[in-house]
Amino acid sequence: MRWSHLLIVCAAVVASPFVCADAAETIPLAVQARIALGNVRGRIDHLAVDLKRQRLYVAELGNDTVGVVDLKEGKVVQTLRGLKEPQGIGYEPTTDTVYVANGKDGTVRLYKGADLAPLGSIELGGDDADNVRIEEAAHRVWVGYGSGSLAAIDADSRHKVADIPLPAHPESFRLDPDGPQIFVNLPRARQIAVVDRSANKPVATWKTDLLLGNFPLVFDDRGQILSVFRVPARLAVFRKQDGQRLQVLDTCGDSDDLFFDSKRQRVYVTCGEGAIDAFSHEASGYQHVGRLATSSGARTSLFVPELDRLYLAVRATSSTPAAVWVVRPEP
Repeated sequence: MRWSHLLIVCAAVVASPFVCADAAETIPLAVQARIALGNVRGRIDHLAVDLKRQRLYVAELGNDTVGVVDLKEGKVVQTLRGLKEPQGIGYEPTTDTVYVANGKDGTVRLYKGADLAPLGSIELGGDDADNVRIEEAAHRVWVGYGSGSLAAIDADSRHKVADIPLPAHPESFRLDPDGPQIFVNLPRARQIAVVDRSANKPVATWKTDLLLGNFPLVFDDRGQILSVFRVPARLAVFRKQDGQRLQVLDTCGDSDDLFFDSKRQRVYVTCGEGAIDAFSHEASGYQHVGRLATSSGARTSLFVPELDRLYLAVRATSSTPAAVWVVRPEP
């Protein structure tokens, strides 16, 4: 761990799920359960949830499969096969449809929510179909793909209805709930792009300068954009209105997901370094409040506020099978 302050060891560390990082902080996260995914090898990518059925979908990219986890039972109940490097997943509740973006062939495969029967596929027109976002009110599904595009799919007709060009491949992006903007991480262009989804075009770019590798991105409830960079490993806070950088903090390395917990005013950063960092919003801004050790390569996750749990995808090692860790925020 890379800290500028003195680390101390808790005497009760063996008996407790928490580890003290220093005199002022405890880890506000605990591993509640580990759900084995079975014979799943290689990289695991993003996750999605069907709240009505309490199902978690896991993009098992290295296996060309999607695991379907029953969260009430705590076990895998089905596996979707025949995919081509599944990366992003989204569940669209108004049409009860699961969308799976495939990196290798650039398709989006569709499945019926009730029984996960295949409903066909949508060709995006490029490879590397990646992150998926659901715009429920507009019945739209957004997918980042290719060397630089955001595609909009109409959930009712199941056809691509818009394509927004970007200067580089989009990583994480978020739809502004208070306006028509989409904020998009473009690490290869060293930018965060602002897209007007009503006009279907970019309207602004924010340069990231010496902060490189901006993959995860999220909103908080104060009108701020948070993004995590891999080189160096930093969490940066931007003002949504104009991109002014408000704060930069050290965080764990090789991050791929980032979530805001509005109930506790916290941010969770999940990292392939083998850690989850937690930050709390205080009067002076965000402050680091703890780090939970996880497993090397476990960088993708999903925080589900309705269930008050963070689900972490943990890839297989030589001694342990692939699993989803169920992480409970504390208190």
